[in-house]
Amino acid sequence: MINTLCEKYGLTTKEVIDCISFSYLGLFVIFYIFYQNILLSLLSGFLLPICMKYYAAERRAKRKEFMALQFRDLLYSLSASFAAGRHMSDGLREAESNLKLVYDGNTPMLREISGILSKLDESRASEEEVLKDFAQRSAVSDIQGFIDTYLICRMTGGDINSVISKASAMLIEKIGIEKEIKTLTAQKCFEGRIISAMPVIVILFLNIASPGYIEILYSSFIGRVIMTVALAGIAYSYFLIMKLTKIEV
Repeated sequence: MINTLCEKYGLTTKEVIDCISFSYLGLFVIFYIFYQNILLSLLSGFLLPICMKYYAAERRAKRKEFMALQFRDLLYSLSASFAAGRHMSDGLREAESNLKLVYDGNTPMLREISGILSKLDESRASEEEVLKDFAQRSAVSDIQGFIDTYLICRMTGGDINSVISKASAMLIEKIGIEKEIKTLTAQKCFEGRIISAMPVIVILFLNIASPGYIEILYSSFIGRVIMTVALAGIAYSYFLIMKLTKIEV
Protein backbone atom coordinates (compact mmCIF):
# COMPACT_ATOMS: atom_id res chain seq x y z
CA MET A 1 0.00 0.00 0.00
CA ILE A 2 0.98 3.64 -0.35
CA ASN A 3 2.12 4.89 3.06
CA THR A 4 2.53 8.50 2.00
CA LEU A 5 1.53 10.36 -1.09
CA CYS A 6 4.73 10.01 -3.09
CA GLU A 7 7.96 9.79 -1.10
CA LYS A 8 7.41 6.38 0.54
CA TYR A 9 5.89 4.55 -2.35
CA GLY A 10 5.19 0.95 -1.36
CA LEU A 11 4.57 -1.66 -4.01
CA THR A 12 1.18 -3.32 -4.09
CA THR A 13 0.93 -7.11 -3.98
CA LYS A 14 0.36 -7.28 -7.73
CA GLU A 15 3.34 -5.01 -8.41
CA VAL A 16 5.57 -7.11 -6.15
CA ILE A 17 4.53 -10.32 -7.94
CA ASP A 18 5.02 -8.75 -11.37
CA CYS A 19 8.38 -7.30 -10.39
CA ILE A 20 9.66 -10.59 -8.96
CA SER A 21 8.39 -12.63 -11.92
CA PHE A 22 9.76 -10.46 -14.73
CA SER A 23 12.97 -9.53 -12.90
CA TYR A 24 13.84 -13.12 -12.03
CA LEU A 25 13.06 -14.29 -15.55
CA GLY A 26 15.23 -11.54 -17.02
CA LEU A 27 18.09 -12.22 -14.59
CA PHE A 28 17.93 -15.97 -15.27
CA VAL A 29 18.11 -15.46 -19.06
CA ILE A 30 20.92 -12.89 -18.86
CA PHE A 31 23.01 -14.99 -16.46
CA TYR A 32 22.54 -18.06 -18.61
CA ILE A 33 23.61 -16.16 -21.74
CA PHE A 34 26.78 -14.94 -19.99
CA TYR A 35 27.65 -18.09 -18.01
CA GLN A 36 25.67 -21.01 -19.51
CA ASN A 37 25.32 -22.42 -16.02
CA ILE A 38 21.91 -23.39 -14.67
CA LEU A 39 23.01 -23.17 -11.01
CA LEU A 40 24.40 -19.63 -11.41
CA SER A 41 21.29 -18.63 -13.32
CA LEU A 42 19.06 -19.91 -10.53
CA LEU A 43 21.17 -18.08 -7.95
CA SER A 44 20.76 -14.81 -9.86
CA GLY A 45 17.72 -14.22 -7.67
CA PHE A 46 20.02 -12.64 -5.06
CA LEU A 47 19.79 -9.47 -7.18
CA LEU A 48 16.00 -9.28 -6.81
CA PRO A 49 16.12 -6.79 -3.88
CA ILE A 50 18.07 -4.38 -6.10
CA CYS A 51 15.55 -4.83 -8.91
CA MET A 52 12.63 -4.23 -6.55
CA LYS A 53 14.29 -1.13 -5.10
CA TYR A 54 14.89 0.24 -8.60
CA TYR A 55 11.33 -0.60 -9.67
CA ALA A 56 9.86 1.10 -6.60
CA ALA A 57 11.98 4.19 -7.29
CA GLU A 58 10.74 4.28 -10.89
CA ARG A 59 7.12 3.94 -9.76
CA ARG A 60 7.63 6.69 -7.20
CA ALA A 61 9.17 8.99 -9.83
CA LYS A 62 6.29 8.39 -12.24
CA ARG A 63 3.79 9.04 -9.45
CA LYS A 64 5.50 12.31 -8.55
CA GLU A 65 5.54 13.31 -12.22
CA PHE A 66 1.82 12.56 -12.49
CA MET A 67 1.18 14.55 -9.30
CA ALA A 68 3.10 17.53 -10.72
CA LEU A 69 0.99 17.48 -13.90
CA GLN A 70 -2.21 17.33 -11.87
CA PHE A 71 -0.95 20.13 -9.67
CA ARG A 72 -0.46 22.29 -12.77
CA ASP A 73 -4.15 21.87 -13.59
CA LEU A 74 -4.98 22.62 -9.95
CA LEU A 75 -3.02 25.87 -10.18
CA TYR A 76 -5.01 26.99 -13.22
CA SER A 77 -8.20 26.65 -11.20
CA LEU A 78 -6.78 28.17 -8.01
CA SER A 79 -5.41 31.19 -9.88
CA ALA A 80 -8.87 31.93 -11.28
CA SER A 81 -10.42 31.48 -7.83
CA PHE A 82 -7.95 33.81 -6.12
CA ALA A 83 -8.44 36.39 -8.86
CA ALA A 84 -12.19 36.26 -8.13
CA GLY A 85 -11.52 36.92 -4.43
CA ARG A 86 -12.21 33.42 -3.12
CA HIS A 87 -10.41 31.82 -0.18
CA MET A 88 -8.29 28.67 -0.37
CA SER A 89 -11.05 26.31 0.80
CA ASP A 90 -13.49 27.68 -1.77
CA GLY A 91 -10.82 27.53 -4.44
CA LEU A 92 -10.11 23.90 -3.61
CA ARG A 93 -13.79 23.02 -3.84
CA GLU A 94 -14.03 24.63 -7.25
CA ALA A 95 -10.78 22.99 -8.34
CA GLU A 96 -12.09 19.60 -7.23
CA SER A 97 -15.15 20.03 -9.45
CA ASN A 98 -12.99 21.13 -12.39
CA LEU A 99 -10.47 18.31 -12.03
CA LYS A 100 -13.23 15.71 -11.90
CA LEU A 101 -14.06 16.71 -15.46
CA VAL A 102 -10.54 15.75 -16.55
CA TYR A 103 -9.37 13.00 -14.19
CA ASP A 104 -10.84 9.93 -12.58
CA GLY A 105 -12.08 10.51 -9.05
CA ASN A 106 -9.54 8.02 -7.70
CA THR A 107 -6.48 9.96 -8.91
CA PRO A 108 -3.99 11.05 -6.20
CA MET A 109 -4.64 14.79 -6.44
CA LEU A 110 -8.42 14.46 -6.21
CA ARG A 111 -8.09 12.12 -3.22
CA GLU A 112 -5.83 14.65 -1.53
CA ILE A 113 -8.15 17.58 -2.22
CA SER A 114 -11.07 15.59 -0.85
CA GLY A 115 -9.04 14.70 2.24
CA ILE A 116 -8.00 18.33 2.81
CA LEU A 117 -11.58 19.59 2.55
CA SER A 118 -12.77 16.81 4.85
CA LYS A 119 -10.21 17.76 7.50
CA LEU A 120 -11.10 21.44 7.21
CA ASP A 121 -14.88 20.88 7.41
CA GLU A 122 -15.28 17.87 9.68
CA SER A 123 -12.16 17.72 11.83
CA ARG A 124 -11.86 21.50 12.08
CA ALA A 125 -8.12 21.23 11.50
CA SER A 126 -6.22 24.42 10.81
CA GLU A 127 -5.60 25.29 7.17
CA GLU A 128 -1.88 25.75 7.80
CA GLU A 129 -1.53 22.32 9.40
CA VAL A 130 -3.43 20.53 6.66
CA LEU A 131 -1.60 22.23 3.80
CA LYS A 132 1.82 21.68 5.38
CA ASP A 133 1.02 18.01 5.86
CA PHE A 134 0.01 17.70 2.21
CA ALA A 135 3.18 19.49 1.03
CA GLN A 136 5.44 17.31 3.16
CA ARG A 137 3.88 14.03 2.05
CA SER A 138 3.76 14.98 -1.60
CA ALA A 139 7.58 15.30 -1.82
CA VAL A 140 6.99 17.44 -4.93
CA SER A 141 9.04 20.64 -4.78
CA ASP A 142 6.49 22.63 -6.80
CA ILE A 143 3.69 21.81 -4.35
CA GLN A 144 5.90 22.61 -1.37
CA GLY A 145 6.99 25.92 -2.90
CA PHE A 146 3.46 27.02 -3.69
CA ILE A 147 2.09 26.17 -0.23
CA ASP A 148 5.03 27.88 1.50
CA THR A 149 4.40 31.01 -0.57
CA TYR A 150 0.69 30.98 0.24
CA LEU A 151 1.21 30.50 3.98
CA ILE A 152 3.86 33.25 4.16
CA CYS A 153 1.54 35.68 2.36
CA ARG A 154 -1.31 34.81 4.69
CA MET A 155 0.81 35.24 7.84
CA THR A 156 2.42 38.52 6.74
CA GLY A 157 -0.77 40.03 5.37
CA GLY A 158 0.61 40.44 1.86
CA ASP A 159 -1.36 40.75 -1.35
CA ILE A 160 -2.27 37.09 -1.64
CA ASN A 161 -4.11 37.42 -4.95
CA SER A 162 -1.17 39.11 -6.69
CA VAL A 163 1.56 36.94 -5.18
CA ILE A 164 -0.29 33.67 -5.71
CA SER A 165 -1.12 34.58 -9.31
CA LYS A 166 2.55 35.30 -10.04
CA ALA A 167 3.72 32.20 -8.18
CA SER A 168 1.17 30.08 -10.02
CA ALA A 169 2.28 31.47 -13.39
CA MET A 170 5.93 30.72 -12.59
CA LEU A 171 5.18 27.19 -11.40
CA ILE A 172 2.97 26.46 -14.39
CA GLU A 173 5.78 27.59 -16.70
CA LYS A 174 8.33 25.50 -14.77
CA ILE A 175 6.16 22.38 -14.93
CA GLY A 176 5.65 22.96 -18.66
CA ILE A 177 9.43 23.19 -19.20
CA GLU A 178 9.96 19.98 -17.21
CA LYS A 179 7.40 18.21 -19.38
CA GLU A 180 9.14 19.41 -22.57
CA ILE A 181 12.51 18.23 -21.26
CA LYS A 182 11.10 14.80 -20.40
CA THR A 183 9.64 14.57 -23.89
CA LEU A 184 12.99 15.45 -25.47
CA THR A 185 14.96 13.01 -23.30
CA ALA A 186 12.48 10.15 -23.69
CA GLN A 187 13.98 9.18 -27.06
CA LYS A 188 17.54 9.27 -25.66
CA CYS A 189 16.42 7.14 -22.74
CA PHE A 190 14.94 4.58 -25.14
CA GLU A 191 18.12 4.62 -27.23
CA GLY A 192 20.16 4.09 -24.06
CA ARG A 193 18.16 0.96 -23.24
CA ILE A 194 18.73 -0.38 -26.75
CA ILE A 195 22.48 0.32 -26.58
CA SER A 196 22.71 -1.44 -23.21
CA ALA A 197 20.86 -4.45 -24.60
CA MET A 198 22.99 -4.76 -27.76
CA PRO A 199 25.95 -6.62 -26.14
CA VAL A 200 23.54 -9.19 -24.70
CA ILE A 201 21.92 -9.63 -28.11
CA VAL A 202 25.34 -9.97 -29.81
CA ILE A 203 26.47 -12.67 -27.35
CA LEU A 204 23.16 -14.52 -27.80
CA PHE A 205 23.56 -14.32 -31.60
CA LEU A 206 27.11 -15.69 -31.41
CA ASN A 207 25.94 -18.56 -29.21
CA ILE A 208 23.35 -19.48 -31.81
CA ALA A 209 25.31 -18.80 -35.03
CA SER A 210 28.85 -19.75 -34.00
CA PRO A 211 29.08 -21.25 -30.50
CA GLY A 212 32.64 -22.46 -31.02
CA TYR A 213 33.84 -18.88 -31.59
CA ILE A 214 33.21 -17.86 -27.98
CA GLU A 215 33.41 -21.28 -26.33
CA ILE A 216 36.61 -20.32 -24.51
CA LEU A 217 34.70 -17.63 -22.61
CA TYR A 218 32.61 -20.35 -20.99
CA SER A 219 35.25 -23.06 -20.53
CA SER A 220 38.13 -21.13 -18.93
CA PHE A 221 38.60 -19.13 -15.74
CA ILE A 222 39.81 -16.06 -17.64
CA GLY A 223 36.77 -16.32 -19.88
CA ARG A 224 34.46 -16.33 -16.84
CA VAL A 225 36.23 -13.26 -15.48
CA ILE A 226 35.88 -11.46 -18.81
CA MET A 227 32.17 -12.27 -18.99
CA THR A 228 31.67 -11.10 -15.39
CA VAL A 229 33.44 -7.80 -16.09
CA ALA A 230 31.44 -7.37 -19.29
CA LEU A 231 28.15 -8.00 -17.48
CA ALA A 232 29.09 -5.55 -14.71
CA GLY A 233 30.06 -2.97 -17.33
CA ILE A 234 26.74 -3.34 -19.15
CA ALA A 235 24.80 -2.93 -15.91
CA TYR A 236 26.85 0.13 -14.91
CA SER A 237 26.46 1.77 -18.33
CA TYR A 238 22.70 1.22 -18.21
CA PHE A 239 22.29 2.91 -14.84
CA LEU A 240 24.66 5.70 -15.91
CA ILE A 241 22.64 6.38 -19.06
CA MET A 242 19.40 6.41 -17.06
CA LYS A 243 20.96 8.86 -14.59
CA LEU A 244 22.26 11.19 -17.32
CA THR A 245 18.87 11.37 -19.02
CA LYS A 246 17.15 12.51 -15.80
CA ILE A 247 17.39 16.28 -15.91
CA GLU A 248 16.10 18.29 -12.97
CA VAL A 249 14.74 21.81 -13.51
